[in-house]
Amino acid sequence: MKEQKRSLLRNNAVQSLLASLLCILIGLLVGYIVLLLINPAGAGEAIVTIVKNFMTYSRRNAQLKYLGSTLVKTAPLLMCSLSVLFAYKVGLFNIGAAGQYVVGAGASLYCALAWGMPWYVCLLAAIVAGAALGAVSGLLKAYCNVNEVISCIMLNWISLYMVNTLLSLVKESASPYTLTLASTNPGAILPALPAFCMAWFSNNQYVTIAIPLSVLIAVAIWVLLEKTKLGYELKATGCNKFAAKYCGMRENKNLILTMAIAGALAGMGAAMLFLTGFEQWQCTQSSIPGMGFNGIAAAFLGGLNPLGTVLSSYFIQHITNGGAYVDKTMYSAQISDFISALIIYLCGFVLFFKFALNNWLDRRDEKRAKAAQAGASQEGGKAE
Repeated sequence: MKEQKRSLLRNNAVQSLLASLLCILIGLLVGYIVLLLINPAGAGEAIVTIVKNFMTYSRRNAQLKYLGSTLVKTAPLLMCSLSVLFAYKVGLFNIGAAGQYVVGAGASLYCALAWGMPWYVCLLAAIVAGAALGAVSGLLKAYCNVNEVISCIMLNWISLYMVNTLLSLVKESASPYTLTLASTNPGAILPALPAFCMAWFSNNQYVTIAIPLSVLIAVAIWVLLEKTKLGYELKATGCNKFAAKYCGMRENKNLILTMAIAGALAGMGAAMLFLTGFEQWQCTQSSIPGMGFNGIAAAFLGGLNPLGTVLSSYFIQHITNGGAYVDKTMYSAQISDFISALIIYLCGFVLFFKFALNNWLDRRDEKRAKAAQAGASQEGGKAE
């Protein structure tokens, strides 16, 4: 039994889970302390409310409806986390998921509002736009040895202002927001789930095929990385592109392909949100949407596992949405953003926690081995 327990703690998936749970608990604890400092009277109720999110409603119909709204925002976050994870597995840090998300939103909305395209064409346009932007960073990395972090950061801002300019052509006359899909081009809205699923979510109009589709893509990414020749080549290139080249792999092509796939995932994530009609793009925004950056946290909180990111993406969005139900007379609704930001910050220590756990296990095993050796020596001395 003890041997099984030791081997379980050595398991990478178990270590990732423990490290992620530790990040969550520390984040919630620090958030609770901050709530106590602001107003101790309602701190306990506030932290419980943030964690409960839609469960604060007493009626089941309301709970299921707002569960659907949380899932609507989870789908694009999951796609952004998969984008970051995919590039990271190949040795690249795709901080440009935010910019790829932006161009995906711009391409899908422009095709829908300016050209009246159906949803599947708009979705494809978002994928192509995100892939093209990701490929630019891949090309610069492969042929000019430009660090992908630098090129991605620059492209993030270029993308934002380019999309703002483009979508200003299809915005409402009296506001900075783009036209609504429902009134302009209903055919661009993603198809709803089957009737029995919609009934389960209290007919929330924003619940679409984006939710199950994002989960299926997470499974597909896992299969690609772990079970295919292409996935092996991509990871080998990330570990050592010179060794990959020596083995006959096309390292430059693999770098470009990796960033293109990562960009396609982030761009598709934007379409999964904006083609539901849940949000409109604000053409005057001067900051990059946080969805792409939150994808970094979701990827690490999920243990850099495509299936783990499904749960981590939901959790981050769950906590973020939970702030809307906090008592506004005591606390700002942004307190949930603060707590989720703490958890996001702590996600950077997931790998450190795993490293510390392995060190502790090594020291423990070494002590036990020495104790066993000493015991054996004593037994041998008695026998003599």
